Amino acid sequence: MPSDRTLTLPIFPLNTVLFPGGTLPLRIFEQRYLDMTKACVRDDSPFGVCLLSEGSEVGQPATPADTGCIARIAHWDMPQMGIFHLITRGETRFRLLDTRQTTDGLLIGEVVPLEPEPSIRPDIRHAACVEVLESIVEKFGTEHFPPPHRFEDATWVGYRLAEILPVSLIERQRMMVSNDAIARLDRILHLIKRG
Repeated sequence: MPSDRTLTLPIFPLNTVLFPGGTLPLRIFEQRYLDMTKACVRDDSPFGVCLLSEGSEVGQPATPADTGCIARIAHWDMPQMGIFHLITRGETRFRLLDTRQTTDGLLIGEVVPLEPEPSIRPDIRHAACVEVLESIVEKFGTEHFPPPHRFEDATWVGYRLAEILPVSLIERQRMMVSNDAIARLDRILHLIKRG
């Protein structure tokens, strides 16, 4: 039963995981997603990004994971007719309650936004995680890591590292779904030390 917090969003299943505060460039060319993009740009409305659990990004509608992230278009360009280049930003995680399919194959989801993790400082043992991220942000700049930079926030640090570490999509999805910033950083620290 939809609650008063339920949102209706177009759902874009992708072979990637979007985190709150993250940046996701997209190249849009399928008609259903072109129409979705035009509506989002016109209405300044968001859409949902979910990791694919079955199917592929193109062709027949795919099955999305049950937890995703609300995405908002920060910048768009149409370098040629029928192709959008988007820069999107992750906002809030959500739980996908139900989906229906439009006649053109676009998935429409009923979603409930999830509460953000409480802001806590990284533990002293996570100093290496913070240092690695600081050096990456300094090297690649604000285009890839738009401000504000919150190195004092364990969730922000964990999300940014989880986006870029060479881990499986399933592992990345687990990190996005987790509500434990310290456990996430512990896992990332283990991966950094191992790598």
